[in-house]
Amino acid sequence: MGSRGSDGAGPPRPPEDSTLGEESRRLTREQLFTMVATASINFSSMICYSILGPFFPAEAEKKGASNTIVGLIFGCFALVNFSTSLILGNYLTQIGAKFMFVAGMFVSGCVTILFGILDKVPNGPLFIGFCFLVRAMDAVGFAAAMTASFSILAKAFPNNIATVMGSLEIFTGLGLVLGPPLGGFLYQSFGYEVPFITLGCVVLVLVPVNMCMLPKYDSTPSKESFWKLILLPKVLLLCLTIFSLSACLGFLDPTMSLFILKKFKLPAGYVGLVFLGLALSYSLSSPLLGFISDKLPHLRKWLMVSGSLITALCFFMLGPAPVLHIESQLWMFVLVLVLIGFSLGMSAIPVFPEILQCAYENGFEEGLSLLGLVSGLFSAMWSLGAFMGPTLGGFLNEKLGFEWASAIQGGWALLSGLAIGIFYIAEATRRSSSSSLQNPPVDNEERTHLLASET
Repeated sequence: MGSRGSDGAGPPRPPEDSTLGEESRRLTREQLFTMVATASINFSSMICYSILGPFFPAEAEKKGASNTIVGLIFGCFALVNFSTSLILGNYLTQIGAKFMFVAGMFVSGCVTILFGILDKVPNGPLFIGFCFLVRAMDAVGFAAAMTASFSILAKAFPNNIATVMGSLEIFTGLGLVLGPPLGGFLYQSFGYEVPFITLGCVVLVLVPVNMCMLPKYDSTPSKESFWKLILLPKVLLLCLTIFSLSACLGFLDPTMSLFILKKFKLPAGYVGLVFLGLALSYSLSSPLLGFISDKLPHLRKWLMVSGSLITALCFFMLGPAPVLHIESQLWMFVLVLVLIGFSLGMSAIPVFPEILQCAYENGFEEGLSLLGLVSGLFSAMWSLGAFMGPTLGGFLNEKLGFEWASAIQGGWALLSGLAIGIFYIAEATRRSSSSSLQNPPVDNEERTHLLASET
């Protein structure tokens, strides 16, 4: 990590690798291919994931699934992703990062096509059961590809990982931007099957391309474990941050499109355009936030704290909460989504390098094995939040309405922001006290005596 030398948490890096501009001018062929391959998985996975938002909740309701069941279907993906990420992150070096990457893409492409024929399944329990099964299979492929991609990126760009990851989040944002409107347009124009079959085929085409292009990264297996990493107090709180942000984002999947359809009376094709506010602000701000995270590592902690608190405030305003007695309007709804996209980037981008730095400080051995552990942990915590968000959100939306549900959901971000903020303040106070004990102040008489002896 480029921040290790800056923070004194590890051996300093060579000065020639200290800036993104210098590194980008000397990108090796291996690094360039790594960036292209990772960009392809970021884009394809997010566009396949986000096409569901504008039309699937309403389509599932027609097939006999309640709003709570729809939330569970979205949450099923995340729950399987959680367990799969933990397992695959621990065995990354044995399986092989490149094989895991391309195999995950292949599974995701096939399953996306399968999702497109679910409308042929009879209504009721059979349809719901197949939805859960296909989403679970999709989660396995997604977990494999994303866990491997995080590890490969960190291995290829050890000095600027936050900057590179932030830059590649542009493609994540593009997937999120294009998915809803493209999915809504294809659904409205050609029916349920076409969006899934089209995008699934695109993913499958990318599989052989990445097999040829992606470099192979080898590593020696490590004896380090998830338990040793996750039981570090700072890592636990960083996991809470990942979980809370993912829960807030996942809450929007089964609830937001239904709220927009009912509240603002927009057709399905236009619902996807509302999603643009969040996705565009996230993708456009991520490169800058990643650059700041790498160049000013001491600001990472405060980016996470302020980002979590802003996210909590925005979710309180998303409805808005009934206690505010403010009438919801489309322009205000989109504006709040823009702020949510920016605040999510503030919190999410610095987390990965912060966990890595914490691992180095506590004696973890640098290498692909550790990167696999951190990648798996990051993906697992994100997935756990993505399970809790739509599951709890779907239930709260059904019982209390979107306004109260979004306000309650923001409590996750508020909790994580306060917890990590208190931890960092306590840590700074402890270091200050330790420093003053090691370097006691010199009184005036001693200072005069020292000066006299020097002269």
